[in-house]
Amino acid sequence: MRVTFATEPAHHGRDNEDFIGATADAVVLLDGATAPAEITSSCSHTVRWYSHTLGSTLLAELAQTIAPLAELLAKGIKHVTSLHDFTCNLSRGDSPSSTVAMLRRIGDRLDWLVLSDSVLILDTGTAEPMVICDDRLDHIAAPTRARLRALPAGTPEHAEALREHVKAIGEYRNRDGGFWVAATDPLVADRALTGTVPTDKVRAAALLSDGASRLVDCFHLATWRDALDILNQDGPAELIRRVREAERSDPHGERWPRGKAFDDATAVRVTM
Repeated sequence: MRVTFATEPAHHGRDNEDFIGATADAVVLLDGATAPAEITSSCSHTVRWYSHTLGSTLLAELAQTIAPLAELLAKGIKHVTSLHDFTCNLSRGDSPSSTVAMLRRIGDRLDWLVLSDSVLILDTGTAEPMVICDDRLDHIAAPTRARLRALPAGTPEHAEALREHVKAIGEYRNRDGGFWVAATDPLVADRALTGTVPTDKVRAAALLSDGASRLVDCFHLATWRDALDILNQDGPAELIRRVREAERSDPHGERWPRGKAFDDATAVRVTM
């Protein structure tokens, strides 16, 4: 596998809560879930700490075993939880969390896992690529997200709507009928989307945090095929550059209503 990637924080000088890492035969992408500054957590650790600690743990596991990806994710979540179980109050359900996307090659097959709203694209040589995204959060968040997106970003009204949005979706986090994300409970790994495809059926693959996929699924300035073409021809940094260009052209979310005017963005290209 040949892996190229680019990653960029939403604002220069601030932590990038995305994590990207690769071994010779695997790629891991995590997108930490940012909470508004006014919302306090009973956990003393940052979102960046969580996404980077879990991401590093998953990479280590991928280098040592060929166990199913969901099993590795469960083991990784359990390990990271043990690192702060005795120092933080994890019972409130407001500890840091993250999306997870993994791709691994074993012989003549590719295994994949997607949990929450990071995107995996598989270029199978057909006109339309295979796109895997866990959209359960989108369905849960739709009512409060509509109100949030109707308000100009950067205003007090938008900030208040964002707090209400985070609080509302938090009630559905890691619950039946809600959505699933990596946090403290290893059992959520069983709720991840998983699959396997023959290696010779995939020309290339892409993993995108939602800050990078917004060029397609939020701004509608490209199709998934276009995104693959950008990655193949110009590289991951160009995809992020186009995202930033769109964000800067609409800083208050008037053309493209969205929760965050700018977001951490990570784009990964994988060729076999």
